Amino acid sequence: MFELTVNGIKHQVDVVPEMPLLWVLRDELGITSPKYGCGIAQCGACTVQIDGKAVRSCQARIADVAGKAITTIEAVGGGKLHPVQEAWIEHQVPQCGYCQTGQIIQAISLLKTIPKPTDEDIDQVMSGNLCRCGTYERIRVAIHAAAEKMGRK
Repeated sequence: MFELTVNGIKHQVDVVPEMPLLWVLRDELGITSPKYGCGIAQCGACTVQIDGKAVRSCQARIADVAGKAITTIEAVGGGKLHPVQEAWIEHQVPQCGYCQTGQIIQAISLLKTIPKPTDEDIDQVMSGNLCRCGTYERIRVAIHAAAEKMGRK
């Protein structure tokens, strides 16, 4: 039995220690915003925050994350839209939307670490999050817009 805190709510799950966090979130807790993309931590569709850091949940074993704070897209804005989510909407980033939760979680982590990123910073940090629709330029513009918004607060 493992105890998880997901989006501020404690959960008890009875799963094998090797089970990936992605499957615990989706199959055991019904939180389907982290998506299965590749299963080898190369696409970023499954990205969540663990203790505030972006992590690929498909490769995070439940035994390793038990007791840590796990945040999915549902909780990043604390009940309202996070500035990154606002920028995503304003700059019409999504097309199909499949990768967007992972992209947004990764962008939020980027802005925590580098509040005023350069294009090169964004390209480097976001390179592990793939977008089949190719909205990379809009992602970059939205991250810059979010950084500006967050700098004003």
